[in-house]
Amino acid sequence: MIKTIVNWAPIAVFTLLFVVACKKNDPEPTIEAYLDETPYIIPSSQTLPDPMIPSDNQLTVQKVKLGRMLFYEKALSGDGSMSCATCHKQENAFSDINQFSTGIAGLPGHRQAMAIFNLGLNSNGFFWDGRSATLREQSLKPIQDPLEMNETLANVVNKVAGMPMYKVQFTKAFGDANVTSERISLALEQFMFSIVSDNSKYDQYLRGELTLNDSEERGRVLFFAEYNPAFPNLSGADCAHCHSGSNFENDQYMNNGLDSDIQMNDNGRQNVTQSAMDKGKFKVPTLRNIELTFPYMHDGRFNTLEEVIDHYNSGIVSSSTLDPALANTMATGLMLSTQDKIDLVNFLKTLTDNTLLTNPAYKTPF
Repeated sequence: MIKTIVNWAPIAVFTLLFVVACKKNDPEPTIEAYLDETPYIIPSSQTLPDPMIPSDNQLTVQKVKLGRMLFYEKALSGDGSMSCATCHKQENAFSDINQFSTGIAGLPGHRQAMAIFNLGLNSNGFFWDGRSATLREQSLKPIQDPLEMNETLANVVNKVAGMPMYKVQFTKAFGDANVTSERISLALEQFMFSIVSDNSKYDQYLRGELTLNDSEERGRVLFFAEYNPAFPNLSGADCAHCHSGSNFENDQYMNNGLDSDIQMNDNGRQNVTQSAMDKGKFKVPTLRNIELTFPYMHDGRFNTLEEVIDHYNSGIVSSSTLDPALANTMATGLMLSTQDKIDLVNFLKTLTDNTLLTNPAYKTPF
């Protein structure tokens, strides 16, 4: 029998060259192939203006998703016990019902945690004193605050970068798995901008879907009517002087008469601007969901809406930077009757948006 002897060497070389040639012609999947820049669309509202989203951080589905994951991520804190959501609970309209939030070291903060929603309508700084010009800047401060999450950004980056699920999500959001504090802040900013509240009973009233009851309607009229000492029967509570517009805030910093200059132990906006004209001024918060975001004021000194109304009715304290419109009411007070106060509270409760509290888009993804 004659054996056929085959020289396999040329065949092997040919095969190798063929495979190499195929690989050269076949585009290798790049990391950009995983980038998903599908725009995240905030539904148009009939009762709120369009949010002001920064041009350099337009919302995408994957960045909002990443921000949501990071918002609920406890690894952002020093001991892994706290997340942003610890002090901003969805069931409390993303606020904290404690007077002062307690950080990982068991130490309380100095101010009441502000609610997080409709932040796209805010263009004049964040925090009670406006110390952060942008929401992305604000998002990183609680992480580094010794009284709050008490962690360094370097440690946060290392921890997040070591978690496989974030490698995938950063790649989908930004095009590669590189974790930076800037990217964390951009993602957190996007998620917070996505939280919208516009389906309260009052919104439904404005859309013509229902009517307010008699007490709520009287409260509505009082809320928007101006103070008029010359005609007490026509005088209103003048609330819209500060809590104006569709979001019931004016995006300004004001002194609302809580303390005299001597009594004041928190200078508020002055700490940021270093101007004596800003002493005791604080951000005017939205009144949307106010029923759920107690206690009230920057220091949480009032536990009920009734206490708040009593303050404006007859408890204003004079100081050097007191808002002039509030100072103007001090001689007579707002002259609100017991029924007026009841009606005002009932109207304020129409600003509660129960759908915000259960919206699955804002719940923990874990």
